[in-house]
Amino acid sequence: MRVLVLGGTAFLGRHLVEEALRRGHTVTTFNRGRTASDRPDVEAIHGDRRVAADLDPLRGREWDAVADTSGFVPRVVRDTAAALGDRVGHYAFVSSLNAYRDWPSEAVAETSPVWDCAADSDIADYGPGKAGAERAVLEAYGERVLITRSGLILGPYENVGRLVWWLRRIARGGDVLAPGDPDERLQLIDARDLASWLLDTAERGVGGVFNAVGPTGMATMGSLLAECRAATGSAATFRWLPDDVLTAHGVQPWSELPLWLGGPSHCWEASSTRAREAGLRARPVAETVRDTWAWLQREDPLPPPRDLPVPGLPPEKERVVLAAAAAGPGGGT
Repeated sequence: MRVLVLGGTAFLGRHLVEEALRRGHTVTTFNRGRTASDRPDVEAIHGDRRVAADLDPLRGREWDAVADTSGFVPRVVRDTAAALGDRVGHYAFVSSLNAYRDWPSEAVAETSPVWDCAADSDIADYGPGKAGAERAVLEAYGERVLITRSGLILGPYENVGRLVWWLRRIARGGDVLAPGDPDERLQLIDARDLASWLLDTAERGVGGVFNAVGPTGMATMGSLLAECRAATGSAATFRWLPDDVLTAHGVQPWSELPLWLGGPSHCWEASSTRAREAGLRARPVAETVRDTWAWLQREDPLPPPRDLPVPGLPPEKERVVLAAAAAGPGGGT
């Protein structure tokens, strides 16, 4: 296949490029040329999707499959589709569970309502923007479109830094502030599994909307942190503190302690049945953790995308919270 990856140098896009080349496909990437270097064995086109003239090199070309990992603003996605025209065989758009209007306050399936956002909108809000971008590609390509609403994507090359932070923090050892309930069930997907499935669906011409997530309960918060400890060879001790204690000490959910939600949520309850029936497989979390740690020994991650802050609890704040909670309930494992 002739494959065009919109993006292709950072995280999921990088895995897509590597897997497509491994399968013998011919790969073209389109990106700004700023995030990371392009592979020498792909055709690299540099341009900014937000600039109409930069899309000119895509006009008149034909691709069997397009994988869009960099679409966030509906109008920009619509303009990209207009430049590509009707010369695309299959279009995979990587969306997000954030496109659902009621997630994570409610569990969601593919039929759950999404944000009401027009395909020509310039909105920059992540969830509504993804919903509008979905409409843009569906209007352009109809049944040829695969919409993958992804949840938490982890694995080597992760540039958001969530698993990266936990690995590095646990590797330092000592008392590690562990958030909430260790039995909290998680729902994760390795970027390599998602990339492989996206190419599988392109090769088979599969369209439709899918929650591209792993099964609920494939790991818990406790088992994930334990895998981080095993992978790094750390002797860290986990000090589990309940949600209300952390909130009282001003610890910020998700940003300061990645994957911690701060209280009851349906974040990890997106239905994955349809995607699994279409062939999506999720490898063991232990493998994802181990391989991510091995990658971190070889290279540093790229900066977070879209100006997202680097996640993690400052060491001094962690020490203060642990010390303040020491007189109350708690313990180590």
